[in-house]
Amino acid sequence: MAMTIHVDIVSAEQEIYSGLAEMVIAPASEGDVGIAARHAPLLTRLRPGEVQVKIDDKETLPFYVSGGILEVQPHLVTVLADKAVRAKDIDEAAAKEAKQRAEEMLADTSGKYDLARAQAELLEAVVQLQTLERWRKHR
Repeated sequence: MAMTIHVDIVSAEQEIYSGLAEMVIAPASEGDVGIAARHAPLLTRLRPGEVQVKIDDKETLPFYVSGGILEVQPHLVTVLADKAVRAKDIDEAAAKEAKQRAEEMLADTSGKYDLARAQAELLEAVVQLQTLERWRKHR
């Protein structure tokens, strides 16, 4: 059996996951990082993306995070996310609606919308849909 590391994924609202894993892959602000047991301590920001918790060779649990902080200690990984959702719990209809709304805001040239906010909402919706699609393909 491979060495494991304890993983906690917590959003502002609730604890999403707590358990052991062989590896965690997370979307750090400067690029994806892979964390295994006895990883050097690390503290980094997360960008919107998919956190993958590899339980073993046969099972990987995907989670969507909208951003937050990743803290790594030798035997503990903590994801403190602004928003975190299990891939299977992503509301596809709401994500598609948010994507469409953000695209409409970006297409509007009147100047009444905050373009940075529209871009952030579009990114969040697209990443949620990608996470959901990958989960469906690999389950």
